[in-house]
Amino acid sequence: MVRTAPPNPPPITGYGYVRPLGAGGFAHVYQYEQDMPRRVVAVKVLEATLSEPRDRSDFEAEADAMARLSSHPSIVSVYAAGIAADGRPYLAMEYCPDSMRSRTRGNPAALDIVLDAGVRLAGALETAHRAGILHRDIKPSNVLITAAGRPALADFGISTLRGRSSSGSRAQAMSLPWAAPEVVSGTVPGTVGSEIWSLGATLYTFAAGHSPFELPDREQNTQSRMSDRISRARYTPIAGAKGYGPLDQLLARAMAPATEGRFSSMRELGEALQRLQREYGFDVTPLDLVDPGWVVPAPSTGPVADAAGTRGPVVSRVHRTTRAQQRAELAERQADRDGVVPDRHASPLRAGLIGAGAAVVVMGGALLLAYALGWIG
Repeated sequence: MVRTAPPNPPPITGYGYVRPLGAGGFAHVYQYEQDMPRRVVAVKVLEATLSEPRDRSDFEAEADAMARLSSHPSIVSVYAAGIAADGRPYLAMEYCPDSMRSRTRGNPAALDIVLDAGVRLAGALETAHRAGILHRDIKPSNVLITAAGRPALADFGISTLRGRSSSGSRAQAMSLPWAAPEVVSGTVPGTVGSEIWSLGATLYTFAAGHSPFELPDREQNTQSRMSDRISRARYTPIAGAKGYGPLDQLLARAMAPATEGRFSSMRELGEALQRLQREYGFDVTPLDLVDPGWVVPAPSTGPVADAAGTRGPVVSRVHRTTRAQQRAELAERQADRDGVVPDRHASPLRAGLIGAGAAVVVMGGALLLAYALGWIG
């Protein structure tokens, strides 16, 4: 990928720029207003252009995965993706006015909020894992707050795109304070077990107001020193929190040094969080799971893929039916709806022919009667 000059908000057809929202290590986020339908959206613009066919196909695959994952209520919805006029790829997404990171930085969240967020995020990640998708960068700033006030996970998969080095290999994508020991050491780039660790570390941050291995003395929070503390993986209970013993036990298991000591899946972690909700007397949050069939994309064949592997336009085809078939299908749908088969209506032509035939019969009968009575010779 080719790095561009310091970015400005690009002109995007169908969208009007409003203001900047934030920036990360590989992208900038802006607020735009979509023209049709009219709505406010967040547009994430990657800093790198897609100079190689493989880069473009990767971006399209990531955008497809994120859009399909959007069917989950705790994953930020993706509305559109494309290439801006200056060559940078972008994603137009659901606008979320806040994040859990900004709400909980130095300000611990209430226990019921932590548990509710944990169940919702576990359901979102279990859905992704069943579809073979890893998030790879779970952290508080990627947990946004929707307009309805609920947490939702953002940035699925894009971390794999930014992890591509100039040699074409994928580098590890992580945010150090919330990365598992095996990811920090470089043993693995990411697994279900490492994501369980990251979600545990993220929930710890919500409850404590700081990341698990962060110390009050900023000089002790250098990359090397924090990496060393994470590699030793000694869980420290949430300071000053009364009655958080059961939560500490759960998080200590999620952040166990070896993957074998952690929860086996996000579903198991989500169900453990639900048991804590019952234990504390809170309302139990549903563990939403979307069928993987709605997430895994269909193979790209025919006009969808071109010789370079990137997508091209798709021509929609309409199957035409006769009027008789349409009437039969309508009757079948109505019967399925209420269990009653509607009366069959005759066409106007048929009704006219039947009426004409009846008139001929009546007139013939009248003439015979008149002849019999001698009215006509």
